[in-house]
Amino acid sequence: MNIVESIRVAMRGLAANKLRAVLTMLGIIIGVGAVITLLSVGQGVENLIREQLQGAGTNLLFVVPVNVNDSASGPPGMRSFEPSLTSGDLQAINDPFNVPLVIKAAPEVNTTANVVYQRNTLGLQVSGVTYDYQDVRNSRVAEGSFISDQDVAARSRVAVLGVRAMERLFGADEYPIGRTIKINNLPFEVIGIMEEKGGGAFGSEDDLIFVPLTTMQERLTPDLRNSRGEPLLSVIYTQVVAEEQMDEARQQIEEVLRQRHNIQFRGDDDFTVINQADLVAIFGQITGVITLFLGAIAAISLLVGGIGIMNIMLVSVTERTREIGIRKAVGARRRDILLQFLIEAMVLSLIGGLIGILLGWGGALLISSLQNDLTAVVTAQSVLLATGFSLAVGLFFGIYPATRAAGLHPIEALRYE
Repeated sequence: MNIVESIRVAMRGLAANKLRAVLTMLGIIIGVGAVITLLSVGQGVENLIREQLQGAGTNLLFVVPVNVNDSASGPPGMRSFEPSLTSGDLQAINDPFNVPLVIKAAPEVNTTANVVYQRNTLGLQVSGVTYDYQDVRNSRVAEGSFISDQDVAARSRVAVLGVRAMERLFGADEYPIGRTIKINNLPFEVIGIMEEKGGGAFGSEDDLIFVPLTTMQERLTPDLRNSRGEPLLSVIYTQVVAEEQMDEARQQIEEVLRQRHNIQFRGDDDFTVINQADLVAIFGQITGVITLFLGAIAAISLLVGGIGIMNIMLVSVTERTREIGIRKAVGARRRDILLQFLIEAMVLSLIGGLIGILLGWGGALLISSLQNDLTAVVTAQSVLLATGFSLAVGLFFGIYPATRAAGLHPIEALRYE
């Protein structure tokens, strides 16, 4: 009997017990649907993190005033925050003779402050920045203007609001530009509103209020200074000429800072230069592992579905013992019987897998619709993986029942009641 005839006989056998076949496929349907949904969501999360990291700016190095690799007082990154970066360090990094590969360096000082408008009082994050911040961090104003070099030089009391910070302070009906807000009881004039940027790996800029760096250092954080009285910085964002020169630029910045901080050994660094590309790779590895872990958990239901197929196929062999005996008596070979029951098991898995693909696709679209920033990505690899695995499950769990059917003696099968 050829393969086409085997498939026809197998389909006829499944059609004779439609409800049982559907219930048998249910485990495969749920398993394949879960695998595709979770893999698609995992891929979507990975893409979202990558976009957010890259949206922070182009070819960035983040200089932070703490050694995140120092485990002397705890796990990496868990030691107490000890500020070390100063405005002098910023000038040294911005000097093309010291670090020729850096295009621009933008400082930032962060603090939490009480922000008041009329009767509305909120605790918000305030960032002291310079004009270069918007270019380095790829941030733009939607209305009004950003902090200018003149504002920094004059220590002006002006503020630029993130979208959500503006909505929380003013609501939807009031135009904020030109209004006066109070930050820690100091009046600031609102001169601009930032474009909506959404949440990112470094927090959401939409919740921030930007003020001139010098105003922040002298008016809002006057005590944030080192032992020599120099104003301290929370972070320095540096934009490098080209992506392939990021490592070289990092080495140049590290050498300059070690000279300025009188550091002899790398392990004594009181700063860390973080490569944006390294962050993208690290987060990609983390989300990849999580995605595979979730996919593996979902695949367990495929194994449960496979056990269900084996159970039903064993029942089918018992029910059709006389049929098997008659077929062997009229000339069916062991291989024909084996092939028939294997095809039945694989057809169950394949049909269940196809329905599961549609279910998984729908699940991915549903999750995407519930989360504005997340777009689940159904890839060909996830579909092929789930389908191939479901076929493998059908083949694996169908072998024993098929072998048992093929091994029946025709005379004993004919006597079976």
